[in-house]
Amino acid sequence: MPKTLYIRVSTRDDALDRFEAAWHLASGRRPPAPLAVLSFADLPLLMKNLSPARWDLLQRLKATGPLSIFALAKLLERDYKNVHGDVSRLIELNLIEKTETSLVRVSWDAVRAELRL
Repeated sequence: MPKTLYIRVSTRDDALDRFEAAWHLASGRRPPAPLAVLSFADLPLLMKNLSPARWDLLQRLKATGPLSIFALAKLLERDYKNVHGDVSRLIELNLIEKTETSLVRVSWDAVRAELRL
């Protein structure tokens, strides 16, 4: 089954509404399917965390498979320190993960974005 991460720009109230809806659904016959959601308060915060360089990193890492940060920096033709910083932030956001052998990889098959006005 494909793993999809949903990225949203929404207020805290929207997140609470989604939680409440899931709670009511779960109290029924069966629990809802797990949903992975990454929410940002506004578009500037989303763009700060998912800059074009970080998006390129995600795409290239997904295409090549697990790599060391050093190999990823070489692939991207970027400075190791900057790639390391981007990888650290993307790990915090659960957009990438570190394997037991300290390689990094993208575990998502798809990322879908929803931007509400």
